[in-house]
Amino acid sequence: MRDALLALTDEVWQVSEVMTPLYEGKAKRLYATDDPEILRMEFKDEATAFNAEKKAIFENKGKLNKAITTLIYQMLEEKGVKTHLAGEGDEINLMVRKVEILLVEVIVRNVAAGSFCKRTGVAEGTEFKKPIVEFSYKSDELGDPLINDDYAREMGLASEEECALLKRDALIVNEVLIDFFAKSGLRLIDFKIEFGRLSSGEIVLADEVSPDTCRLWDAKTGEKLDKDRFRQDLGGVMEGYQEVLRRLSDS
Repeated sequence: MRDALLALTDEVWQVSEVMTPLYEGKAKRLYATDDPEILRMEFKDEATAFNAEKKAIFENKGKLNKAITTLIYQMLEEKGVKTHLAGEGDEINLMVRKVEILLVEVIVRNVAAGSFCKRTGVAEGTEFKKPIVEFSYKSDELGDPLINDDYAREMGLASEEECALLKRDALIVNEVLIDFFAKSGLRLIDFKIEFGRLSSGEIVLADEVSPDTCRLWDAKTGEKLDKDRFRQDLGGVMEGYQEVLRRLSDS
């Protein structure tokens, strides 16, 4: 399957190493290219948790997340989900279409975990009857607080129609990802995604989809194979990421 997915992206871009980043976040850097509509997205080896209160560097983390995101984006495109994927770069760089990132992060929860359990007292691992969709305000300074459609509208982050689109598309992504991961023996617990607006005005999936942004448990054992290994000091962080990539590549 991996070869078939890689064939979907025809263009291989030359990556220039001497450039000043246009933007640097906790896990990635963005660089301009010769095409004003295309950016180079570099995946970093840094890991952060709890709004960057906890930090570490893991060798090959950028390579693993870049490879996993590429596989997932190519699969989503094949399924009709539009993303900002533009083409291959190299081991740590992905070429993406330039977007204006919406400051509304979308979280989809299938099973109780993480902050949901802290806020509600619901036991980790409790499966929901239907997925829960949350919005948060993308602001490191404020700790990405939870918001709702009304907040987004009054803060000028997204219109009512755009909020409905974000929720609809996030649930579509959830359905596709659940099936995709299940084929690799992985259970999708929850995930956070971001959307961006192209110069045409179209809103597409942006940023990344990786063990940094998804909770993934082994379907049989419940072993955590995602960033919670870092958050919870479980050890074997990169081994978990490597296992996710191996399974997705072999499926």
